[in-house]
Order: sequence, then structure tokens, then C-alpha cells
Amino acid sequence: MKVEKGYHEPSQWRVNYISYRRTKRAERIAGFDQAPDFIIPSEFNPQMIIEAKITEDDGTARDKVTRIQHLGALSLAGQPPDEPKYEVIACIGGRGFGVRREDMKKLLYATRGKVFTLKTLNRLVECSRLKEYETKLKKSRVPLRT
Repeated sequence: MKVEKGYHEPSQWRVNYISYRRTKRAERIAGFDQAPDFIIPSEFNPQMIIEAKITEDDGTARDKVTRIQHLGALSLAGQPPDEPKYEVIACIGGRGFGVRREDMKKLLYATRGKVFTLKTLNRLVECSRLKEYETKLKKSRVPLRT
């Protein structure tokens, strides 16, 4: 996968034909005080929220953990504990996230275990609700002859 501006380009999503919305910096999205990095399938029907960050700095990592905790709390606001509004996923990398064990514990709790690193990113679709958003085109696609 290609790295651009600290994020992994979701080429895996293109291969699986998954619709998503990548937000811009400081963009306003209804229902969120700060726009998440990715919304699946769209901001009009958020079912999954993905926050992504690669950092070597533990302060930046701590800020992202706090952000993800906040999104986890928003997903549960006014909902039964077993039925969040949307699934929160973290895609992380870099030394900054390995420095503070307590932050990793908070991250795992806020995402209900949906934390992916560079090593496990290839399992993102199969280990999350993303598999529900593969289009019929992918499922019925016939390979082209060369």
C-alpha cells in the first residue's frame, strides 16, 4: 500500500469495491465535532469510522488515542451498550504507539479490539464489518483474459 500524508491509501478497499468517504483536513461533517479520517459507506449513513495515524512521537499518538476514545463514546451515545451507531476502527503505525501501554489498552477498549497495524492491515476487511460493504461487482467479477 502507498503511504501518503501519514495515511495508508485504501487500495485494499478499491480491490474489494468498498465505498468510502475520505474527509479533508478541518472539514465539517454533521454529527461529528471533528471529521473522522474515513467514513464507510458515506457521511449520510456512517456505519464504520476509521482513524489512521503513523507517528514516531508519543504525544501525537496520545492525541490520536484520545480522539478515538471520543469517537467510541459518540458511537455509544444514546445507544444500548451492545449496539453502537457505528464501528470505530484504528489503523496505526510507528514507535509513538508502542511507547505507552496504557494508551494501547484504551485504544483496544474504545475500538472493541479493532486496531490494525502495518503488519495486520491486510486483515482489515475480513476482520471488520467492511466485508459487508463489498459490492456485488466484486462477488460476481469475471477475470479478464490477457
